[in-house]
Formats: sequence, structure tokens, C-alpha cells
Amino acid sequence: MYKNYLFDLDGTLLPMDMKHFIELFSAAFSHYMAPITKMDAKLLMNAVWASVSEMSRNDGLCPNIHIFWRTMNLICKRDMRVYSDQIDAFYRTDFSVCRTATKVQPLANTLVRLIKQNGGNLIVATNPIFPKSATYSRLEWAGLNVHDFSYITTYDNSSACKPNLNYFEEICSVCDILPEESLMIGNDTAEDMVSSRLGFDTFLVTDCLINRCNKNLRLFHHGSFEELFHYFQNFF
Repeated sequence: MYKNYLFDLDGTLLPMDMKHFIELFSAAFSHYMAPITKMDAKLLMNAVWASVSEMSRNDGLCPNIHIFWRTMNLICKRDMRVYSDQIDAFYRTDFSVCRTATKVQPLANTLVRLIKQNGGNLIVATNPIFPKSATYSRLEWAGLNVHDFSYITTYDNSSACKPNLNYFEEICSVCDILPEESLMIGNDTAEDMVSSRLGFDTFLVTDCLINRCNKNLRLFHHGSFEELFHYFQNFF
């Protein structure tokens, strides 16, 4: 039995049509923030996606949030931090339109409860490109309680992104866990399964599979979320 269970969020705990989600997010964010900032909507979204790209290349030198604001300021040619409260308000309100690109996996909450009842330490290991408000909202969409998890990665508390191994090493350091006592569960063959290089056991959830490099799935212990759930039922 493992001591620690790391779950990816988007496409794993929260089934998602990623393309549709990105389209909805871009439209909702620009519609909400462009009038507030009095900026061109296209320029605003270019800044957001450039910030995401820069965060994805962070190698642990500073928290992702610093890179987000630095890039936003550079492209928008102004201090965008003055709008941080409005951006947070967006994630607590209009961001909900993006929920239509997702659906609830009924077994997710049941599995989380099963692991917790058996003493497992639960961690949400989602790529930390969003603030806490956005990540907590998506956990709520998944029918999950944030208090069931001992740690949730966000751009506020992380200084690397998947598939950079620094991301997983940082979780181990902050949470005081060992990879060899832990299981990483995700839907991306590159971003999630790379954790095995540090000694994590892995399980690839195939319902919303992301396999950009067309890797042989036989390389991984894999299956649907339902198969994952039955695997745990036998496990405990």
C-alpha cells in the first residue's frame, strides 16, 4: 500500500474536453477583463497564453506567479498586478462557464474517500498555471472537497510545471514524502508518467488520454477511471 497518492486534475479527476475548455476560457476571460483593463481582447489573451508558456519553462528559480505577472506586464506594457482582485473575482464567477467543457466522474469522490479512509495522503498534482481560486473551482466542479487533500499545486506555491522533474521534487520536499512510497495518477503520458523517473509508481487514466508523442501504452499501468477504482478496491 502506498502512503501518498498524487492525482492530476484536468482529464483525470475532472474529465474534460481540453480544446473546448480553452475556447470557453479565452472567450470568458477576455469578455470579463478587457473592459476592466480597457485593453484589446486579443492582446490580453496573447499575454495570458505567453505567461502560461513562460511558466511551463520555469526551472525552479522563482514561483510561477512571479513569471505570470512579469510576462503579463511585459506584453501589456503596464503593471497588471493592479487587476489581481478582478482576475480572482473572474475565477470565482464567470469562470464557471468553462464547466460545460467538463463533467463529473462519479467514482472520483468515492475513490478519494476510499483512499482517505485507509490512511492515504492525498495530493492534487495539477499543472500549476492557475491561481488557487481557479484550481479550487475545478475541484468543486469535480464534486470534490479541497479539504480532503493535504496539498494542491497552484501557481502561487509552485516554481516548476510538469513535465519538469523539479515540479515533482518540489512536491516531495514541501510535503516531506518519498517517491518510492507514492503513486502518481494522471492522463498524460508525458507530463504525469515522467514522475516514474524519480521513483514514483504511476497509473495512466485513459478516459481523456493525452499522448502527444504516441507512446506505447503498454509501458504504463493503465486503464479507465473505473478500472483504476476497481484496482484500488482490490488494493485495499
